[in-house]
Amino acid sequence: MKMNDAPSLENASRLDQSPGPALSVVIPVYNEEAGLSALFERLYPALDALALDYEVVFIDDGSRDRSAALLAGQFERRPDVTRVILLNGNFGQHRAILAGFEHCRGARVVTLDADLQNPPEDIRLLVEAMDLGHDYIGSIRRDRQDAAWRRWASRAMNGLRHRLTGIVMTDHGCMMRAYSRDIVQLINQCNEMNTFIPALAYQFAKNPTEVVVGHEPRHAGESKYSLYSLIRLNFDLVTGFSLVPLQAFSMLGIVVSLLSGALFVLLAARRLLLGPEEGGLFTLFALLFLLVGLALFGIGLLGEYIGRIYQEVRARPRYQVSAILERER
Repeated sequence: MKMNDAPSLENASRLDQSPGPALSVVIPVYNEEAGLSALFERLYPALDALALDYEVVFIDDGSRDRSAALLAGQFERRPDVTRVILLNGNFGQHRAILAGFEHCRGARVVTLDADLQNPPEDIRLLVEAMDLGHDYIGSIRRDRQDAAWRRWASRAMNGLRHRLTGIVMTDHGCMMRAYSRDIVQLINQCNEMNTFIPALAYQFAKNPTEVVVGHEPRHAGESKYSLYSLIRLNFDLVTGFSLVPLQAFSMLGIVVSLLSGALFVLLAARRLLLGPEEGGLFTLFALLFLLVGLALFGIGLLGEYIGRIYQEVRARPRYQVSAILERER
């Protein structure tokens, strides 16, 4: 066993270029103590059945329970195919996956959540699709087991995202996906603080496709995505890949300005022709509130983009690795 500090960017680049297994499975883990044993029992037999040289890269995203200890125990049991990256804090699912991308060595990379909602046995479907020449494989959940409000919100956001970004992704909430080594290397070259990995991969892919995978109730524990987290994730997706919101608001501002000018001319002409009128105060208040609301919405939208610029120019590390458990090569 080897426990080493985080490698430098040069070392990470050499890892990308060095010969490695045919398949890497990257799994972010955050407070999944209750379900990890079941994951191990299903994951390794499913991968063994593929008859491929593989590695499993677990990324512990600052878990507060015994997840890190369970991952270390699994490394002791299967050190030949298991690697564990321990992050020094909770940086979020996508940054944890980016850490896995920078350290995995496989010619093909599959991402999988640790909650067993996507069956590990369906990794075979992604590998078969890549055998047909596809460099990026998305997934569509069959018979989703999520709450109704999450399914409705997901459908609504899928439609809105497609119109705003032009990214064709039937089910953006499923993280069971496959990437070629070329796409993973391109993603590793991006230094964005906040991104949506499947959408980024779609932009780089030459021959993407989607497959239908199973979806099961969460084996144990609770979802780490609250309503606020889902809203923030969709902000990342929309504002990180499109300027359409800013452009649409600019057009809305032009339209409102023209209508406001026309209303002013109409009111001035009415006063000159018919004289002053009684009342009308509440109408003016309604128009004022409308314009103030639009202005506040625009300020908030600008704040989203400016906040992202602020995060990028600070150039802080996206994550910090405290240790890596791996066997000497």
